[in-house]
Amino acid sequence: MLVDTRRGLRVSGVLLAGAVAVGTLVALPATRPAVQVVDDAVWRWAGGVENGPATVVAVAMSWLGGVWVTWPLRVLALLLLAWRRHWSRLAAFALAVVTSEAAIGPLKALYDRPRPPGALVETSAASFPSGHAVAGAVTAVGLVLVLAPPGRSRWRWEVWAVAFATVMALSRVYLRAHWLSDSAAGALLGAGLALGWPAVVLALRDRGTPSAGPGDGDGRDDEASPARSP
Repeated sequence: MLVDTRRGLRVSGVLLAGAVAVGTLVALPATRPAVQVVDDAVWRWAGGVENGPATVVAVAMSWLGGVWVTWPLRVLALLLLAWRRHWSRLAAFALAVVTSEAAIGPLKALYDRPRPPGALVETSAASFPSGHAVAGAVTAVGLVLVLAPPGRSRWRWEVWAVAFATVMALSRVYLRAHWLSDSAAGALLGAGLALGWPAVVLALRDRGTPSAGPGDGDGRDDEASPARSP
């Protein structure tokens, strides 16, 4: 999963802190108007650049980030990890998915933020945070971390995962389904959880197990690095 557990924890902490910072700025009466000024400006810009091809791409991204795509991919990944007996990877990905999904509903209820007007797609529930941005980031980043072996090829997949999560978040803004701050917080939250849980699982495993043996079920590459990352 991770070659450097400590770096994974640090980067995850930065991403989650960013999500908390955006959420705090949206929540506080003193800073909410300034955030809304930026959100309004981006909303007007999205309306000004609206065109047919971009809308088709954005709607396709919305479909890719929906439950009919993300959940089958997640289930297939979990089944594959179980079949390969990669238990640490399975636990990390499952925890990232569960915690991200568990956070969306309560946060939406807590903020109860109205959606932007003029959405190009059907929306439901409150606006903050963007569930599509959360799901897109946690799925794309999480799948790469638990399925691709460390190395140059995985770095390319990581770049694609980050690009996908970014475009997913921006597509929701273009469709006026979310404010910019909704999508930014969602993408940061999803990516932070996708990266943080593997780091936490590996840190706990390394603390509790003095040496990795072939019977731990996490595959041959568990012994590959000082950080003992699978």
